[in-house]
Amino acid sequence: MKTQLITTINDLIAYKNKLTKNSSIGFVPTMGYLHKGHLSLIEASKQNNACTFVSIFVNPTQFGPNEDFEQYPRDLQKDFKLCEENGVDIVFAPQASEIYHNTDEIAILPPKNMAYVYEGFIREGHFEGVLQIVLKLFNLIYPTNAYFGQKDAQQLLLIQRLVLDLFLPINIIPCPTQRDIDGLALSSRNIYLNKEERQNAIKIPLALKHISDSIKKGENKTSILIKSAKTILEGLDIEYFDICDYNLTPLSKVQKNKSLALLAAKAGKTRLIDNLWI
Repeated sequence: MKTQLITTINDLIAYKNKLTKNSSIGFVPTMGYLHKGHLSLIEASKQNNACTFVSIFVNPTQFGPNEDFEQYPRDLQKDFKLCEENGVDIVFAPQASEIYHNTDEIAILPPKNMAYVYEGFIREGHFEGVLQIVLKLFNLIYPTNAYFGQKDAQQLLLIQRLVLDLFLPINIIPCPTQRDIDGLALSSRNIYLNKEERQNAIKIPLALKHISDSIKKGENKTSILIKSAKTILEGLDIEYFDICDYNLTPLSKVQKNKSLALLAAKAGKTRLIDNLWI
């Protein structure tokens, strides 16, 4: 089937109404400027669903007033071609006016203990916007399975809570972080990095690997792990670096298969996040 571009809710509903009853729908929500990380989510969806939807929407409500909403990279033509080449059935690319009808909409309040730490502390209001758009898209597409990268660990955990707390009949499928040949986690924002900044940014995956290697050698005290890993990050502006459980509560000792190392840092003006699922 040829990939279709849909830009309105009415056309989306009309397409869904034509689908065979009980057809499994895989959904990959994105903000566009697609890379191999997104393509890995699409491939996972294609393997397990009759139909794959990809949304491309730079969501204004998850950007703060001093963030890069206007500068965020966009290339719908290139994104659509990639989706077409990778067998996506529907690309849903609405305008903001199609998604947000009111300047005073119903708000989504995330759990306090998970949404106002780390990313949520640095980016005030970010996860309210993330959960708002994800819930809107879920209600429009109503997928069987939705695919999210583990790179955005805090976002993934909160979306899992959204589905759990609101009894949504949707399976959230975590997918491994995809990395470039130098180890840097793939991100649409990587294009902002110049050569020197890129070299600095590579210290982020190296620091996380150092933690992984140290745990394998028997170290489990998080303060020691973080302190030693920080020596690798010289030259970067670290916003946070911590080891926590899946409820985002800081840990004094690593709990195997229940812990996360979370890291956010700036290389030049470019803000990058990465993590290690321990």
